[in-house]
Amino acid sequence: MASKKTESRVGSKSRQTKETSISVTIDIDGNGQAKIDSGIGFFDHMLESFAKHGLFDLTLSCEGDLLVDGHHTVEDCGIVLGEAIKEAVGKKEKITRYGSTILPMDDALVLTAVDLCGRPYLQFDAEFPTERIGYLDTELIREFFYAVSYSAGMNIHIKVISGINSHHICEAMFKSFARSLDAATTVDPRINDILSTKGSI
Repeated sequence: MASKKTESRVGSKSRQTKETSISVTIDIDGNGQAKIDSGIGFFDHMLESFAKHGLFDLTLSCEGDLLVDGHHTVEDCGIVLGEAIKEAVGKKEKITRYGSTILPMDDALVLTAVDLCGRPYLQFDAEFPTERIGYLDTELIREFFYAVSYSAGMNIHIKVISGINSHHICEAMFKSFARSLDAATTVDPRINDILSTKGSI
C-alpha cells in the first residue's frame, strides 16, 4: 500500500536579487499548513490552496518590486519553490514519480499531470477570460509554472478542459497541480530504488 510518509523530506531555499528577496520552505510530508506573504493577495491564496490540497507544509515570504509590476515576484517565487521541491524530493528513491488529476471547480475543469523525471518541460494549454484576477495578471500564471518546472526539473502538463471564470480556472490549476505532485511524491513499498530503467532520474 502506497504511503506519503518516509524520512524527513524538507526543502529550504532562498534567493536575493535587485528585484526580489525570497525564502521558501516546503515539507512534502506535511498536513497542509501554509504561511504565505508574496505581496500579491490572490497569488497568496493560490499558494495556500496548493499547500492545503497537496498536504504540504509551505512557508514563503517575498519582497518584490511590485511598484514595477508583479512579474519578477511571481516568476522568482516559482524559481525558488521549484528549487525547494527539488531539494525535498532528493534522489527520488521509492516514489511513484508520476501524478495526474482532473479537478473540477464549478464551471472549470482542469487536467494536470506531472513527472518528476529531472527534465524540465511545461505544456500549458489555457486561456483566461480576464487579464487580471485581483492584483495578479493572468499572463503570469504560465510564467510561474514554467519557473517551477525548470527549477525543479519536472514535466508539468496543464490543460483547461472547460471554464468561463478566471478565478475558478486558476484555482483548479493550483489544486490539481498540488494533488498531482502529492501523488508523484508518494512512496510505494513495491519500488525498491528509483522508478526508471536508467537507474536514476
